[in-house]
Amino acid sequence: MEDKFYVTEEGLNDLKNELNELIHVTRNEVIEDLKAARAQGDLSENADYDAARDRQAQVEARIKELEHMIRNAEVIEGKKSSKFVRLGSTVELQEMDTGNILTYTIVGSVESDPLNGKLSNVTPLAEAILDQKVGSIVTVEVDAPYDVKILSVK
Repeated sequence: MEDKFYVTEEGLNDLKNELNELIHVTRNEVIEDLKAARAQGDLSENADYDAARDRQAQVEARIKELEHMIRNAEVIEGKKSSKFVRLGSTVELQEMDTGNILTYTIVGSVESDPLNGKLSNVTPLAEAILDQKVGSIVTVEVDAPYDVKILSVK
């Protein structure tokens, strides 16, 4: 069975836009870089040619990766229930030991960006709170376990 990549509609559009940019812009830039490097003559000791070939390999690998992710993407639908934490939920949490309030949107690992409030569903924190309801206090199982209280789910 193929790997599923959980993404929001916005995340899927971002992946498609990146793929489009790589195929229609970056790939052409790399081809021009290769042509310019070839025009310099001897390719055996041509650092520009080697750099262009390396960039070409990176671009082609990323294109394949994006095509695979898009083909196997499962869009996270916004859930109607605001009682339980699900993929796509925005959750407000309180750390029980410090009292800090945290807000995260639970997304698939492809879109994960914790510094901007997007928490991957495979992180210990997300795994601890998924399928839990508002008011629950859950323990996050990490090296130094800690408790969080779910204050709200949107």
